[in-house]
Amino acid sequence: MRSELTRWAGLIVASCALSAALLAAGVPSAPLFAALVCAVAAALFGRAPGPIPRPVQLAAQGVLGAYIGTLMQAHTIAALGSRWPAALLVGFATLVLSVGAGALLGRHRDTDSITGSLALVAGGASGLVAIARELGGDEKTVAVVQYLRVGLVTVSLPLVAALYPHVPGASVAESGPSRPWWFDLGFTAICVGGGLAVGLATRLPAGGLLGPLVTSAALSLSGVAAGATVPGLLVMAGYLVIGWQAGVGFTRESLRSMARLLPWAILLIVGVGIGCAGLGFALSAMTGVSTLDGYLATTPGGIYAVLAVAASSNVDITFVVAAQLIRVLLMLFLAPAAARGFQRRRSRRDDEARVGIGL
Repeated sequence: MRSELTRWAGLIVASCALSAALLAAGVPSAPLFAALVCAVAAALFGRAPGPIPRPVQLAAQGVLGAYIGTLMQAHTIAALGSRWPAALLVGFATLVLSVGAGALLGRHRDTDSITGSLALVAGGASGLVAIARELGGDEKTVAVVQYLRVGLVTVSLPLVAALYPHVPGASVAESGPSRPWWFDLGFTAICVGGGLAVGLATRLPAGGLLGPLVTSAALSLSGVAAGATVPGLLVMAGYLVIGWQAGVGFTRESLRSMARLLPWAILLIVGVGIGCAGLGFALSAMTGVSTLDGYLATTPGGIYAVLAVAASSNVDITFVVAAQLIRVLLMLFLAPAAARGFQRRRSRRDDEARVGIGL
């Protein structure tokens, strides 16, 4: 018991230290990446602690769900105006593109259809890692490929955006009034507790994350939340738990499998990025926004990098944010069902092939 506590203490200290360094360097989703790296290192050296208790996993999923829900603000969604059908259509197209690419990844011998589909879904990386195990996927592979996707998009975003014609300047986003810490803490408790209860009672797929997300979004959009958000320390703790969950189960064989898988994953990530850039041009043509607006609105990940680029350019930042949020929500709610559909279809084909061989 004491040995396991010592291992947990070491993992927590190492993860927090690396997270602080990565945050200072501007790395996206730094706590999630730091926890994943430290947990993988501990597992490979035989120093991994025991599995994370189920209640702690659900609490972390609930916190992340509540946090994502707070991004849904009435004034942001209203910014779409009459352009919301085009944004929704492009969001669906992005879903089809990324899940299709994920199905191709799932044909690799080192993974499966549901893991491949979730690993390349273009949006909600931390949420998808959190629910991968719930859907029968390999959260280790999902975590590594999702972080690779976010990293590649974040690095390439400023370079690609610079190629679009635009006028440098500043876009100002609205900021809500500050609230006392206890108000935000109470809001988080209601969203996580109530959302988990509803999500699990209704058997909502990945209810541990989606239940609190729906609760938080409903309170935010209705105005009842009055600008409440999830405390930053809780969000970081949620990221750490999700990263540990994915990393503690790593083995040397897992690492070898990932090394074989990554070249194919990188190729598909680049393909999804090019496809989404094309969808950005389509969105621009359908709505009349600039081509840079369309590109930023459809970029497959790295939402904080998107906001940083938008803030330094004269673009319609509320439109970009609203379109990005639609993309993330579509991915989180519909991608798991699509991934399961690909898995069932592939299983059916395999069964038919076995029957044919038997005949």
